[in-house]
Amino acid sequence: MSDAAISEDAVLGGQLRLRQPTSGHRAGHDAILLAAATAARPGDRVVDLGAGVGTAGLALARRVSGLGLTLVERAPDLAQLARDNADANGLPAAVVVLDVAADAAAFAAVGLGPDSVDAVLMNPPFHDAARHRASPDAARASAHLATATTLETWTHAARRMLKSGGVLTLIWRADGLGEVLTALGRGFGSLALQPVHGQSGKPAIRILVRAVKGGRAPTQILAGVVLNDAAGVPNEDVARVLAGQGALALGTP
Repeated sequence: MSDAAISEDAVLGGQLRLRQPTSGHRAGHDAILLAAATAARPGDRVVDLGAGVGTAGLALARRVSGLGLTLVERAPDLAQLARDNADANGLPAAVVVLDVAADAAAFAAVGLGPDSVDAVLMNPPFHDAARHRASPDAARASAHLATATTLETWTHAARRMLKSGGVLTLIWRADGLGEVLTALGRGFGSLALQPVHGQSGKPAIRILVRAVKGGRAPTQILAGVVLNDAAGVPNEDVARVLAGQGALALGTP
């Protein structure tokens, strides 16, 4: 990928600088909210599935020091950018080129065997292909559009890697909550859900979900995250989180 096709951008209020493609899937609120919703402690082994250029995983590593972070990305060019971004920001991370749909042996070959990690975070492609026109940019289309098996494939990979009691955190479109609950019905419990509203008084546009492998606690629905008030003015508390000055309720261990 040529330098002309790459931009360097600041996120987390400038705490994190990312080199990323000028077209295709780019860092945005979803990845930062996902990181802010992920609970982790120093020393935890954490995997960011479908990491792209590393936005969510590196944002989490900026907030929680001492993680054993692995960024998993299938596209070699994006994986290289993730590696460069980790180095440039001084955030230790292993980067592996691997498709989330790969089998257990392929994951084990890169050190991600069954029952081996404490936390997984993921921002899978979630737009319904039946309702969204695919982008002519193949990379962007692949990063945004879900298939009928996307969510099950990604949650299966996470479930296999996680230790008993390990935690999966994901973000999905809010109107696909039923799909999330179905996919997490096997092997996960103790769900906590946090809706994300683009504007006060409007339906949620995203849902943040925390699920525990083998968990048995009742499902909780937390107060929603509201990005902007009814007049479109950004919510100050959420703005601080997006600037790397705190975590969401889901992200507190």
